[in-house]
Amino acid sequence: MLVDDRQADPAGAYAHLRVGLVDRLLIAQGKLPAGIRLLIVEGYRPLALQEHYFSRYAARLRRANPMWTEEFVHIQASRSLAPPEVAPHVCGAAVDLTLAAADGTEVNMGTPVNAGPEESGGACYTHHPEISPEAWANRRLLGDAMSAAGFVNYPTEWWHWSYGDRYWALMTGAPAARYGPSRMR
Repeated sequence: MLVDDRQADPAGAYAHLRVGLVDRLLIAQGKLPAGIRLLIVEGYRPLALQEHYFSRYAARLRRANPMWTEEFVHIQASRSLAPPEVAPHVCGAAVDLTLAAADGTEVNMGTPVNAGPEESGGACYTHHPEISPEAWANRRLLGDAMSAAGFVNYPTEWWHWSYGDRYWALMTGAPAARYGPSRMR
């Protein structure tokens, strides 16, 4: 596994993951072919940072769509970025990642990590029909490895994988989330 610093924050929270997630990432890494590595972009995200990201994105949508109600802005922002009150990153139960060659060169996944639906024409959605065959194959490789390790994908972001949060519980039928909000120490 490799760690990328593009989402680095002053406290280094982005590189923190719960032990249970690390164990599962090691399983996923073991499912990948030789020469391909998981490239971790972001794990834990402090609540204040999640609030900042969400409000910044909502403000961008509001400026671009001044006729939208506040409720509709919130709904549309929630399609691509979890509202702070339910965000899996603040639980330390989510990881944003991609695939890379052993030297860290990212493979073609159809969009960069964190490319929103507006800028990617919707190609950020995991199963978007208009990405190249190479990107499809790479997304399938990532998906197979992560799913085999017990993660679930958030379908509007091919790079976002969860284990133990509320979304994971919903998708797997678990009776409850394993993890609640976390505070990095």
